[in-house]
Amino acid sequence: MDVDVLNDIINFLITNIMSILSYFLIAIVVCALILVKKSLVIIPQSETKIIERLGKYYATLQPGINVIIPFIDRAKVMVTLHRGRYVYSDNIDLREQVYDFDKQNVITKDNVQTQINALLYFQIVDPFKAVYEINNLPNAIEKLTQTTLRNIIGELELDQTLTSRDTINTKLRAVLDDATNKWGIKVNRVELQDITPPESVLQAMEKQMQAERNKRAAILTSEGNKQSQILQSEGEKEAMINRAEAAKQQEILRAEGEAQARIRKAEAEAIAIEKITEAVGKSTNPANYLLAQKYIQALEEIAQGDKTKTVYLPYEASNLMGSIGGIKDLFKSE
Repeated sequence: MDVDVLNDIINFLITNIMSILSYFLIAIVVCALILVKKSLVIIPQSETKIIERLGKYYATLQPGINVIIPFIDRAKVMVTLHRGRYVYSDNIDLREQVYDFDKQNVITKDNVQTQINALLYFQIVDPFKAVYEINNLPNAIEKLTQTTLRNIIGELELDQTLTSRDTINTKLRAVLDDATNKWGIKVNRVELQDITPPESVLQAMEKQMQAERNKRAAILTSEGNKQSQILQSEGEKEAMINRAEAAKQQEILRAEGEAQARIRKAEAEAIAIEKITEAVGKSTNPANYLLAQKYIQALEEIAQGDKTKTVYLPYEASNLMGSIGGIKDLFKSE
């Protein structure tokens, strides 16, 4: 009886011990898995984490798999801006980030209150400084941007503010980049989105622009009329020159024609004189013969006139008669 009870007790203990050992091994495995999971940190590309060991800075993790000591090493959290809200995160984004600030009221040098909002493009280049040199990085950047923007706009008049965006962007970026350098921040660029003056200023600007447009239109119209008159006068000048050149060419051609006609007539008369000389021989002067022909033609024209009452004879009538006689002898000889 005692032996059976003892065997039962031993079997019970063995069974319980095996169960306890099984649970203990399972617990060890689970704890090991948890420790492995806690000790392995995977960092995505373009991100990092700041690791503190027992409250002191230990390391800046690189992209890939990193090993830490669980419960001793922990990631340092920082304030970030996510979808317009401040949140705590232990991941530090190293990519370029964009902050879109709400409109703020600024006063120009000529005391005009204007609303301006800006876009800020920045990048964390030193995670250590971004975590330990500033408590709330997004809020600090926003306040610094607003203050710097007010100072820059306060040095400019409204017209300069509206027409000098590139200058304002460049100056604002330089000031912010220098001021945030101790926070491990690189300000790449700043863009002013909207510059909204008061309604009364907008109406005055609209009237001014309308007057300027009317002025430019009047100037363009005047210039057009002036140019038209210049072109018209130049056209008339060219036309007069062309007409003068045409008249000149016409006179030249007419003179050349008359000269050519006279040359041809003289050549014909020379041929006639030559023929007459051959015909009359040396007995009669050919010049007298031609002169007698002219006299006869003139007398015929005078005699045919209805109103002719007087007949004029040459002074040397004997020469005329001699010429006529020569003509008579010429016809007889033929």
